[in-house]
Amino acid sequence: MTAERPKALKAYGVLADADRVVELDAAAVGSWRPKLVATDLDGTLLDSDGEVGPRTRAALEACWDAGIPVVGVTGRGPRLLESVRAALDGRGIAVLAQGGFVVDLERDEVLRTVGLPRDQAQAVIERIEAVAGELIVAVEDAAEQSEVAGPLRVQHGFDWPYPEPAHLLPRQEVLPEGAVLKVFLRSATVGQDELLARAKRVVDPVDAEVTHAGLGFIEVLPPGITKATGLAIALERYGVGFGDVLVFGDMPNDLPMIGAVAEAGGRAIAVANAHPTVRAAATGLTSGHDADGVARYLEALLFDGGPSDV
Repeated sequence: MTAERPKALKAYGVLADADRVVELDAAAVGSWRPKLVATDLDGTLLDSDGEVGPRTRAALEACWDAGIPVVGVTGRGPRLLESVRAALDGRGIAVLAQGGFVVDLERDEVLRTVGLPRDQAQAVIERIEAVAGELIVAVEDAAEQSEVAGPLRVQHGFDWPYPEPAHLLPRQEVLPEGAVLKVFLRSATVGQDELLARAKRVVDPVDAEVTHAGLGFIEVLPPGITKATGLAIALERYGVGFGDVLVFGDMPNDLPMIGAVAEAGGRAIAVANAHPTVRAAATGLTSGHDADGVARYLEALLFDGGPSDV
C-alpha cells in the first residue's frame, strides 16, 4: 500500500521540493538539544516510496541511543497501525488519526481513542456544504478501531487515492449509526485549501476540528482532536514539555503541533516540500523528504554535521 501513496501525493503537488537540499551544519542548528523528537510521517519522514530510508533509520536509532524518544504523529488511521509500527521500528508511542488514536507501540496499549457522534458529524457536513456546495464523503468508522484492518466507508465517486479495502456505499449509507473517527470531504469544484478555509469559517471548534493533509480533501475530526493534543498525551507519558520538543512537519494538519512547540520555545522544523503555511509557522527549515531532511537535521544537531555530509 505504501508504494501507492506518493502517486496520490504527486497529484496535488505536495512533492515539490521533495529532493531539495537545505544546507545545515552545527552552527546553523545551534547547541540546543531536544528531550523528544516528534515527526509527521507521509511527506516528512517517509520518502517518495513511502519508506524510511537507511539514513533516516540510522538517525532515528541515534536519537534513541542518546536517550531521546521519537514519536510518530500521523493522519493515518488505526487500520494502518502496522505500517506506522514498521516506520517507527515498533518503538515508543505513535499518534494516529490526527491525534484521535494514540497507542504505546511497545505495550500495545491504546492511550486515546475519540469518536465524533453521527448526528454531530452530519450537522458539520451540512454546514460546510452550505458554503461549498455538494461534497463527496468517506468515513473512518470509530466502531472498527478494534479491527485495525477494517475498511473505510466511501461514497461512490469519492475517488479514494489508495488501493486499500473500502466499502463503496451510497451517500445516505456512508455515515454509520455509531461514532466516526473522522470524515473525509472532497469537492468536485473547490480545491483543498479553499475548502478548508470555507469550512473553518462555519465550523466552530467546539463542534469539530477541520484540517487537510495535502491529499485533495479535508478532514472533519472530533472537537479538540489535533496533532498537538495527541502529542500532548505522549509528552505526558515521557514527562516532557512542548518547549523541549523538536518537531518536523509538512502539511496544515501539522500546524497545531508546529505551533504548540514553537510557542513553547521548542524547535519546529518544516521540510523543504512543506505547505506554505507550515513553512511560515516553523522556526526552521530542512531538506525535502526525498533528501533525508529529518535525518540531515538530526545529524547536524546531534553529531556536529556527521556522520555523513549534510
